[in-house]
Amino acid sequence: MATDPTLQVLLPADVEPVTPDDAEARLTALHAEPRLPWLRANMVATLDGAATGADGRSGSINGPADARVFHLLRALADVVVVGAGTVRAEGYRAPRTPDRFRAGRRARGQAVHPALAIVSARGDVPVAVLTDDPPPWVFTAADAPHLDRLRAHLPADRLVVHDGAVDLPGAMATLADAGLARLLTEGGPTLLGDLLEADAVDELCLTWSPLLVGGPARRVVARAPWLTPPRDAHLAHLLHCDGVLLGRWLLRDAAGAR
Repeated sequence: MATDPTLQVLLPADVEPVTPDDAEARLTALHAEPRLPWLRANMVATLDGAATGADGRSGSINGPADARVFHLLRALADVVVVGAGTVRAEGYRAPRTPDRFRAGRRARGQAVHPALAIVSARGDVPVAVLTDDPPPWVFTAADAPHLDRLRAHLPADRLVVHDGAVDLPGAMATLADAGLARLLTEGGPTLLGDLLEADAVDELCLTWSPLLVGGPARRVVARAPWLTPPRDAHLAHLLHCDGVLLGRWLLRDAAGAR
């Protein structure tokens, strides 16, 4: 396996770099949740604001520094929450924790691997994902055109059907009540916009990749209407590696206020 890149800590000031030997403890401390439950979003964008490259995938605009934090955040999470469009575009399957992070999960009383939770108004989730071991949670609507497929392949306790639109705060509460209190969403942009509109997001980890791609790609938050009011964010830390900037922005404080 390639050596992890060293991450310089630009903010807070006077903090030593995170070296390859600090893969668990230092990065975990930098991303400590102030309370539980806690919903963290993790996204990547180019300098011109694109959430993907020309291939429509975020994987084409990230790199080793982003991957280091990505794997750490997954290792900290009880559940990874994604939209069905992202599942299809990025080829999601049940998350698997690298061996080096498993001791930390055991120490925190977590399962070996985080669960996967999918939000889908249409219920359009590939069968290969539905039949993974373990199966994902799926939150969908009663009028979803692919609801029969979900019922055919998911255990009843992993399928949550909402009347009308999916109740996102309710879905996050369902996961937390099931013991999955460290929630991580990786988008996509539509789901992140909906979660922000619902005031469900506590934190945004955003990587700026030193690329300019042009094109019609969406931003990391895709919403037709403006967020009203705009969401304030407090910079908790800023990391750097080879031109890549990785910021951690808090949208709520430890008391839950924003």
